Amino acid sequence: MSRELEGRVALVTGAARNIGRAIALELAAGGAAVILNTRNALGEVEALAAEIENSGGKALVHAADVSVPAAVAGLVSAGVDRFGRLDILVNNAAIRRETPFEDLDFAAWREVLSVILDGAYLCAHAATPHLKASDAGAIVNIGGMSAHAGSANRAHVIAAKAGVVGLTRALAHDLGPDGVTVNCVSPGLIETVRGSSTDGQPEHHAKRQTLIGRRGQPDEVAKMVRYLCGPGARYVTGQTLHVNGGAYLP
Repeated sequence: MSRELEGRVALVTGAARNIGRAIALELAAGGAAVILNTRNALGEVEALAAEIENSGGKALVHAADVSVPAAVAGLVSAGVDRFGRLDILVNNAAIRRETPFEDLDFAAWREVLSVILDGAYLCAHAATPHLKASDAGAIVNIGGMSAHAGSANRAHVIAAKAGVVGLTRALAHDLGPDGVTVNCVSPGLIETVRGSSTDGQPEHHAKRQTLIGRRGQPDEVAKMVRYLCGPGARYVTGQTLHVNGGAYLP
C-alpha cells in the first residue's frame, strides 16, 4: 500500500496492545503521525512509539483516562501542540469483562460504560473542531461482534458497544456536512492477549466458529481501519463494518 496518510495525524486510544497496537502500526505505515494513548500501560506504548520511530515514523505517547473530560482535553491538546493538527480519531479504548448479570453491580456497569461509550463521546467531542478543520477528517469507532449477536455475562460491554454503533450513526449525521466521516469497525473472534484474569477470552468465542476456519489477527482489523481513514473511503460514513471471518452475518 502507498503512504496515503502522509501528512495526517491520528489519535489511537487504548494503543498499548492487540488491536489498538496493530491500528497504530498500520496508520503509521500509511504515513500518519500517531498519538498513542494508554491509561496505565506506559511501558508498552513507549516501546510501540520507539518501533514506529525506528521505522521512520512519528509518534507521541500520552497517558490519559478517556473517561475523564479534563484528561481527554489534555490528550487532544498535547497531540495538536506536537503535530499541529488532528485528522483521524480511532476510539479503541475498552474494558471487556465478563460478569453474570446478577453479580453486576452499578459501579462495574459504570466503569465499563465510562471507558467504552463515555470515552468515545469525550474523545470525539474534543477532537471535532480539529477534524472539521481537516480536509479529510475521519472517526473510526471500534465496536464488537457481541453487540450485534449477543452473549451471556456481558451486559455492560454489549450495552456500551451497542451505544458506540448508535453514536457512530449520530455523528455521521452531525459531522457529515463538515466533511468528517464516522464509521464503526466491529471485530469478532480475534486472537488477542487479555490484560488480566477478569479480561479473559470471551465465553462467546468458544461457542462460535468462523466460516474460514480460523481466528482473525489484530492486523486484519487494523487494515480495515486504515482503509476507512484513507482517501478511498471518503464516500463511506455511518457504517458498521464487520471483521469476523463470517462468525456473524448481519
